[in-house]
Amino acid sequence: MWTKIKWGLRILALVIVGLFLHYTLPQRDVVRIVGVRQEPMALGWENRLFYARSDAGMAVSDSRTIKLIDAIAPDGAVRVYRNEDTGWGWPPYFKLDSQNVQALAQEYTSTAAAPVWVALTHYGWRSELITIFPNAVSITPVAGPDVRLIPWLNIVILGFLAFVLFMIRKMWLQFRERMVDPALVEVGETFEAAGARVETVRKEARGFFGRIGAWINTWRAKK
Repeated sequence: MWTKIKWGLRILALVIVGLFLHYTLPQRDVVRIVGVRQEPMALGWENRLFYARSDAGMAVSDSRTIKLIDAIAPDGAVRVYRNEDTGWGWPPYFKLDSQNVQALAQEYTSTAAAPVWVALTHYGWRSELITIFPNAVSITPVAGPDVRLIPWLNIVILGFLAFVLFMIRKMWLQFRERMVDPALVEVGETFEAAGARVETVRKEARGFFGRIGAWINTWRAKK
């Protein structure tokens, strides 16, 4: 039972870490921008976490005007991105140029007859249910819709995290081998020695009371 609980907790931790990385790490979409706009957005408990925090000194409001970028993917799928500064908060993109990104999106707006394809870097998720959008970070023109994009930054970050986890596990195994396991063995030996002493005392007690009983029986026999 305890083994199943441990594996369940491990799987849950992996799922949480995976979702966190999938939301936070940058992704790039090859799209054709078809429009930019600003739209008032209602923020509630279900989606406020997925939007940038209010600027310092500004009151927290239940609505905010959000800059949006409308785009079309090569397969015809509709993509909508928000364009907000992240500031110095999380995730650490330190984005302070949302106005410049909006201007570039306006510049690269095109039609199906004369498409201009761009690689739009973003993070986050799109959900129509709770009205959240991935946040656009940068826009770069590309040669065409079939361009191959290699996520070098994600490869470096994930490789570094894997290395850190490997080193932590290695240090833990060394610590366990040098400190924890010997301590557990010593505790086990102490309990075994204590159990042996208890058993010896018990046998001696049985022998002592047995001799007393035998002596009493001899007196009874004399009577």
